[in-house]
Amino acid sequence: MTTTTLEVEGMTCASCAGRVERAAKAVPGVTEASVNLAMKTLRADFSSGADPAALAAAVKKAGYDIGNTDTRLNVEGMTCASCVGRIERALKAWPGVTGAEVNLATGDALVHHLAGSVTPSELAAVVKKAGYEATPVHKTATAPAARHDAEAKRLRASFIWSLVLTLPVFLVVMSEHMIPGAHAFIAATIGERTSWIIQFLLTTAVLAFPGRQFLTHGVPTLLRAAPDMNSLVALGASAAWAYSTVATFAPGLLPPGSVHVYFEAAATICTLILLGRMLEARAKGRAGEAIAHLLSLAPAVAHTRRGGTVIDLPVEELRAGDVIEVRPGERIAADGAVVEGTSYIDRSMLTGEPQPVEAGPGDEAIGGTVNGQGALALRVTRTGDDATLARIIRMVSDAQGAKLPIQALVDRITLWFVPAVMAVALLTVLAWLVFGPAPVLGHALVAGVSVLIIACPCAMGLATPTSIMVGTGRGAELGLLFRKGDALQRLEAARVIAFDKTGTLTLGHPTLVEFTTAPGANLNETLTLVAAAEARSEHPIARAILAETEGRGLALPEASDAAARPGLGLLATVEGRRLAIGTSRLMEAEGINTTPLAERAKTLAAEGKTTVLAAIDGKIAAVLAVTDPPKDSAASAIAALHKAGVKTALITGDSRATAERVAATLGIDHVVAEVLPEGKLAAIEELRAAHGPTAFVGDGINDAPALAAADVGLAIGTGTDVAIETADLVLMSGDPQGVASALELSRATMRNIRQNLGWAFGYNVVLIPVAAGVLYPFGGPLLSPMLAAGAMAASSVIVVSNALRLRRYGRRT
Repeated sequence: MTTTTLEVEGMTCASCAGRVERAAKAVPGVTEASVNLAMKTLRADFSSGADPAALAAAVKKAGYDIGNTDTRLNVEGMTCASCVGRIERALKAWPGVTGAEVNLATGDALVHHLAGSVTPSELAAVVKKAGYEATPVHKTATAPAARHDAEAKRLRASFIWSLVLTLPVFLVVMSEHMIPGAHAFIAATIGERTSWIIQFLLTTAVLAFPGRQFLTHGVPTLLRAAPDMNSLVALGASAAWAYSTVATFAPGLLPPGSVHVYFEAAATICTLILLGRMLEARAKGRAGEAIAHLLSLAPAVAHTRRGGTVIDLPVEELRAGDVIEVRPGERIAADGAVVEGTSYIDRSMLTGEPQPVEAGPGDEAIGGTVNGQGALALRVTRTGDDATLARIIRMVSDAQGAKLPIQALVDRITLWFVPAVMAVALLTVLAWLVFGPAPVLGHALVAGVSVLIIACPCAMGLATPTSIMVGTGRGAELGLLFRKGDALQRLEAARVIAFDKTGTLTLGHPTLVEFTTAPGANLNETLTLVAAAEARSEHPIARAILAETEGRGLALPEASDAAARPGLGLLATVEGRRLAIGTSRLMEAEGINTTPLAERAKTLAAEGKTTVLAAIDGKIAAVLAVTDPPKDSAASAIAALHKAGVKTALITGDSRATAERVAATLGIDHVVAEVLPEGKLAAIEELRAAHGPTAFVGDGINDAPALAAADVGLAIGTGTDVAIETADLVLMSGDPQGVASALELSRATMRNIRQNLGWAFGYNVVLIPVAAGVLYPFGGPLLSPMLAAGAMAASSVIVVSNALRLRRYGRRT
């Protein structure tokens, strides 16, 4: 199964999005396709028999274009023209690539491909597979905000030209209605017919140039019996222009009393809708600022040690193992481990943590964060698409492109919306022709055009994806990474949030407070063997044991045959002796008699301490006790969840006494203790059956199954990669308060989506009948096409502007 994301040009409303989705799904081999109208992207999953080129062809056949882009690579190892040909053939054969030119003299390869279908790293890998080394040339990535800004500039130019051409037409017509004697003055000076000819010329220029985009996009889709928003505008403006043109040059073809022109309606419709789309593009650009901000965090160059000197190297050319220098106040160029120096690193832009974190030799530093006052040297550990910042950008982009379940209703409605509007417009015209007052034809035209123009599928199509873009983007700024956009809706529905204990609610840095040996055992010898076995483990208890041995100055031998038993403990061999370290269940499984230390272990557990048993060569040797205090914000996080009406639970493999002590301290409602990973799954199922949708928060490898099984999985960002990759949402800072913040953000986003949908649907339900003239027989207004155009343009702007309010979430006003 392969997933690709393509940029689609020409989509303007939800009908367009539905048409593109249906065209993509009709391609053999495509299993799933979804369109994000706000980001103008198509995301498709496909198997054999389909590729990006087939998708592009299907989308193009449906009347839309796939954006094309170029990627430049630096290629090493070329020596002759045959090398050039070999690389070009390899690149051109890759799905989504439309062309490639390789320059032997400069060592460059310029690759043309469908935007979003392939990454620079993948293209470099293609060249490498052909036998050469390739590195993407640094180029500032185009964020959604930048694309929308470019679109806004283009629309601004079109709007200005349309406004300049429309203003004289508008002023002439309005003056005739609003200034006494203006109509007679125009008739006496240039004449009514000359005035109409001038209006014809200016309106024709509006439709032929700035308004041409409505015709070039709307007419072809109309001819294919697949009308969209452009079709409605094209029909409405063209109908007003055509009727007025006949009235100007062949008035005898019209019934007596109906000779009138509506050039101002046709021109003003185009101008107002261009204004609305320009404002909408600007607003959508602000909606995508989160990606632009994340992209701006990446430095362009790194101070790299090469051959005894330090050179400024483009970050794309960094490799794992390179040593880079970071000066005070600079952004860190890549993920790495500190090898020299000590400093404080500001990670707030990625994690939301307000306080800088101390970093010294051996500590990890994340690319894109800001170094403090100390100078550092880092050994690069991750680059390119594997870097933390790149992964975060990818997570945010994926989440912003997701389609929520609530969108399914919108899709079903918009599938028939535009054809239904056209049918209503036709019925409106017929009704006015049969029942309307004189001039019948004029009234019928005004009402029909108004219905076409006032309908706004754009607002319906933007209601959900724009809120998702802003909500997930704001979450990223706060260190809340929604890896899957639909987690927004699922988290809002959660009625229970269950937590793992160690490292999630507690600091995850236990301290060894007791090490009691069995009768006849030597304390230092036993501690040395246990620590040697635990040296290969990443478990927090292992770190507590190792810290104790370091404090005693004990040298550790090498362990072998180490095997972790998830939820139970660890087995290992040290200096020929077999060790078993873990829970009482591990001892039972290994057939070890724990009687000599059973009472002491029971007493320690009753005190709320975590107990670990150690056996050597099948005999109990020691009992260890560690304490792991709760995080400072854990109690307030639980209280915030309770205030939000959510129940809480603690699910842990630790002893019941320890778990209940932590739960009592924090105010947690329900405790499930002493469970293996599969036991956590069962606990989640029980909570779901008893209370409803359940979320789970964890950080370890043994939490991965529970994270996957829960309705929403939330991973602590300071936890393991397995947990992070399994979760729907990542809390970058590791602060449990982020759970309450994420729940509140999800509720705010879903509330915003419902407001948008309520406005979009309510607007159409109320105003389409008004535009049709249902109020006219009762003394109400007959809506002008110009007012209809203004209302339609305002509808989309209102929806996007409402979504932008989410950018203020979590900020003090």
